[in-house]
This record gives sequence, structure tokens and C-alpha cells, in this order.
Amino acid sequence: MSATMDYLLDAVRRSVSAVHQDDVIKLIDSIVAAKTIFVFGIGRSGLVGQSFCVRLVQLGFDVHFVGDMTTPIITEGDITILISNTGNTMSVVQTANIASRVGSKVISITDNTDSKLAIASDVVVHLPVNRDKERSKCAPLGTVFETAAGIFLDSTIPTLMERLSKTESDMRKRHAIWV
Repeated sequence: MSATMDYLLDAVRRSVSAVHQDDVIKLIDSIVAAKTIFVFGIGRSGLVGQSFCVRLVQLGFDVHFVGDMTTPIITEGDITILISNTGNTMSVVQTANIASRVGSKVISITDNTDSKLAIASDVVVHLPVNRDKERSKCAPLGTVFETAAGIFLDSTIPTLMERLSKTESDMRKRHAIWV
């Protein structure tokens, strides 16, 4: 187990460290400027997106996960953040195309910069995953991407806190269990 953990930690660190800082700035600026933020992904990428939504809500943003029953319609001036390892997941690509068509800024987080999702996006945050033979036995399927995406998105929160002059105490007031 130790070798697997070491592999995963190293692979995630390499992936997150390779993200271009210009893309991080574009993501953060877009979040701050948006009137409403929409997030979407399928499977474990969707879970990462939902986790990110929670933090954004705690910062006071108007945030919705696409597909939830109470999600309003995406409109001009909104941003849509889409998470997909392959960038070719049909429902994620369709969401990008629809959001773009109505005037939402589309930001994708993906490993595939040549994907349909990347092509449909205004900003592509490239989260590269090293595909080696060890990956399948130490981190099957999209484990490295999904873990790296979660850490990457969580790493934007302190910068957003600073930009918004928010403290952890401010965020706690919006915490689901009111502690």
C-alpha cells in the first residue's frame, strides 16, 4: 500500500504542478466576475465538481451543479466549469456547447487539450496525467486525474478568499451544519 500511495501522491503533485498559472488566473478572474457559476462533470469528476460547489457557496457565490433539480438555466454572463479527464464525455461536451451558445463563458478542466470539450471551451485548464504502465495497477481509470482535479480546485480557494477578503470564519457561517 505504501508504494501505491507514494505513486499516487507523486502523480497528483506532478499533474497539479504542471497547470499553467495563466489558466489559474483566468479561472479565478472568471469566478470572481461571474453573476452565476455552474459546474458539471460525470461520475467521480462530478463528485469533484460538487465538492468545489460547496466551497464556492461557502465563499458566498451563486453556484449550481448542472443537473440538480433546482439548477436554473445558464445565461449570458455566467460561467460554466466542466470537469472531464478525456474531454469527450458526451453529456459534458453537450453542456459546453449549450452553455457557449447562450453566452456563458466555458472553462474546462481536462487532460485532453485536443478534445471536443477543449475545442468548445473559452479557457482550458490542462491537468496533465502521466500515462505509464504503473498507473493501471496503482491508480486505475481516472484516479490520478480526479484526485488532481480535486486538489487543484481546492488550491484555488485561498486565492479566492484573499480576493474576496473572506476568512474561514466567514465561510463557516455558510457551512451546511452551522458550526
